[in-house]
Parts: sequence; C-alpha cells; structure tokens
Amino acid sequence: MTDILQFCRPEEVGVHPGWVEEYAAEMNRRRKMCHSFLMMRHGKVFAEGYWKPFHKNWLHRMYSVSKTFVSAAVGMLADEGKISLDDKIADHFPDQIGEGIHPLVAEMTIRDMLKMSTCHKYSTYTGEDMDWLHTFFHPHHEPDHPAGTEFRYDTSATYTMDVLVERLTGKTFLEYLKDKALRELGFSEDAWCVEAPEGCAWGGSGVECTTRDLARFASIFMGGGELRGKRYLSEQYVREATSRQIDNGRIVNAMEGYGYGYQIWNTWKGSYSFCGMGGQLAVCIPEKDFLFVCTSDMQGDADGYAMIYDVLWETVIDRIDGETVPADDAALAKMSETLAGLDVNVPAGETTSPLAEKINGVTYELDENRMGMRSFEIRFEENGGTLCYHTDRGDKVLPFGTGRYEDTTFPETHYSGKRINIPLGKGYRCLNAAVWTAPDKLLVRTYVIDDYFGNMAAEFTFDETGENVHLSITKTAEWFLDEYAGQADGRRKK
Repeated sequence: MTDILQFCRPEEVGVHPGWVEEYAAEMNRRRKMCHSFLMMRHGKVFAEGYWKPFHKNWLHRMYSVSKTFVSAAVGMLADEGKISLDDKIADHFPDQIGEGIHPLVAEMTIRDMLKMSTCHKYSTYTGEDMDWLHTFFHPHHEPDHPAGTEFRYDTSATYTMDVLVERLTGKTFLEYLKDKALRELGFSEDAWCVEAPEGCAWGGSGVECTTRDLARFASIFMGGGELRGKRYLSEQYVREATSRQIDNGRIVNAMEGYGYGYQIWNTWKGSYSFCGMGGQLAVCIPEKDFLFVCTSDMQGDADGYAMIYDVLWETVIDRIDGETVPADDAALAKMSETLAGLDVNVPAGETTSPLAEKINGVTYELDENRMGMRSFEIRFEENGGTLCYHTDRGDKVLPFGTGRYEDTTFPETHYSGKRINIPLGKGYRCLNAAVWTAPDKLLVRTYVIDDYFGNMAAEFTFDETGENVHLSITKTAEWFLDEYAGQADGRRKK
C-alpha cells in the first residue's frame, strides 16, 4: 500500500499562505461548528486543519458523501461488464418481486437510481422499518411518476444499489472499493460503514473515514478515473457521473439548481461536489485543478453550505491566478501556527450572570411536557458545571463547560450503534458548553461527535427572582435526540 497524498507549500501551487489563514479565521469568526478541512491543488495537499478534538486520524461519519462511494462501486461493476446502467433493477432482485411489484417500480433502471430519478416520492424506508430493501420494491406510498422524469432525492435507491454490489461481489461496497482501488491509494484500513437494520452496509449515509481518506477517494474523480498511470474508473463513467444528468433547478443555491450526476452534485461556478448532511463535502473545481474537503456539523444551519462555498471562493479560489506565488516564510509560519491551534467554536455569550448564584443547585419542577422531563437542577462549578434532570426514563446528568466545551458522554443508551435500530448500549460521545446569552438566559449547547452526529440547544429563561423558568429545547439529529425537543414551564421547588 502506498499513499497518493503528496504535500507541499501553498506557494508551490499558486496559493498564498495568508489566504488559507483567512479561510480558517473567517470560519471561526462566523462561529461555525467546523471539524476539519483539507486543500489540494495539482494533486498536492498544501493545507489542512483540524478543530480540536478532531484530528487527522478521526474516522468521521460522512453521511451522504457515502452515496458517491456507492456510485464508484456501481461504475466499477459496469466497467467490468457485470451490470449495465440500463438494467432494470428489479431483474437483479427476483426474491423481492414475489407476487408482483408496481409497474413503475418494474421499469426503473440503475441509471434512474444513480441520478436520483426513481419513481418514488421520497426515500421508501422510515426509521422504524427493519427491512429497507423490501420497502424499495414495496413502498409504503404509491409510486406517482415514471422513473427518469423527475429529480427526487431518494436514499433508499442508493441503499438498494449498495445491496446489489454486495450480492454481486460478496463484499460490502466499501470493501469492494478497498480491494479495487482504495487500499492502493492509502485509504484507512479501519474505515467502515454503519449497517442498515437487515445487516447490509448503509451506503446512503454510513461511511466512516478520515478527511484524508475522502481526499484520496475524490482524487480518483479529479483524475478522470486514473491516478499515477493506473485506471480505476472508466473515463466515460467519471464524465457522466460528474456532469448534469438531470435538472434539479426547483431551488437554486450554492448546492442545488446546477444539475445532478450519478450521486454527485453539480455545484457553484463549475464545481461538482460529494455532499453529506451537516457539511461533509468534497468540492472538486476542475478549472483550478483544486480539491477542497471538509467535515463539520452544521445541521440546522440554514445557510451552512452556502457559507462554506462563499468563504472558500472569497478567501482562496477567486484569488488563484497562476501556478506559483513568491515564497513567504513568515506567512507560512503564521498559517501553520493558526492551523495547529484550532479549537471548535463555543457559542457566543458570557460565562456568568448575576442570576447564576440565585439558581445554583436549586431544584425546578416542570409542568407536564412532551419530553417527559419532570425537574432539573443546574450546579455551577469553576469553569463548568452539571445539568441534572429527572425524566420518565430515569435520572440524567450532563456535565458542561462554561465558555468552553466539556468532552463527555450523553446520558442515553438506547440510540443506534453499529447497526440502525440496534441499541448501542452506551451513550454517544459529546461536547457540552453553557453560556449566558442574556442576563436571564442560560444556553446549554450539545454536539454529539460519535459515529452519529447531532446537536441540541437547551435554553433556560429565568425571571429576575430566579423563582420561575421557561425551558425550550431544540435538536437537529437524524433518528435520535427525539426526546429532546419541546418546551416546559417550571418553578422553584418549595
């Protein structure tokens, strides 16, 4: 195994170190929950940064970037002649047809699935389903249009394709890709994929790999399917996969409205992107021979994707005008120092309030609420504290930092583990911080940073006496933290 990643100074590929520093500083200024970024030009890495506690060996959930991995596996099978993109998917799953399937499902092709133009209204499975493959061929809702006619984002289509790869190769799509290409490129051997309920890899969302791994994988497409003189994907498949195969122009923003290829988005200013929920991105910019990779948790942030593109272009891309720039040792040293000192951004606010002493250790009883939360106490200590709350599910303790994040474990054990709908049996790793956003408002912010990513904001608003409280909790997470969304009024326990 060799590593295709080569490293160089930014100036050697036409980028000034100060531009990179500006990128990181602007992301920090906007207080976004960034985890990592990596920049490459002409096949060489010239900058990468990790916001602590994240680091270069962190296997990060890539969410829907996983779909592009599945696309590559399907393309390799097509290149081998084991499938045709115009095959009807139902022909590969006779066991799912049974007494028959809907005519629109029967006519659907692999190509339709690759370009997100199935006959389904949306993904066919729910979080409660235990047989996702079955729902694709026998959906809960009636198919309502012929495949190939409309762009409809359908993760169940990706999942069905990765099951197809598994059936034809006897390996998960990721292991197949490792054998065919990724292992030779230096891809992490311990990279893996979350499983769907029935035990197949969840290619729609489950890949766990490093930021560098994603750069290695994306380099295959940047190279037109070829790297270091070896072809991994046919030029034709890469060309089709990265170009507009179907219109998705109902909404136009940095991500959408430019067309869609084979599990790849056509994006802003001639780029194409592998995109995952929360801000997992590989942005390929052929005009500049530039690759940008990042990970983050911007779930719930309405302008998150647009902001990433805006900042990248404003600070770096639009400034590139040539193959080299003069060496600047001082700027390089400053950039290196900045990137080595990155820490995840804490919410804006104060570390204390005059109310803190009044509410410290006080028990507040809550009115009946959908969260099943009966009461709570907030206990402040030096540089942190604990939120103790009592629920229908038992007593919970959530440590937090004040003006900083406490790296701890979330106090719920029934969320999914390596397989969806199979409980992990322990809490997810999380970061918690508390700040006073106003003299009467305490915000406790939680970011789950485990094999599943999600975030939660609990806002406690007290009256000036500290006698009464209003609690509002919001969450942005897929299929967990559902108990942590709602509101409740309460008062000091007598």
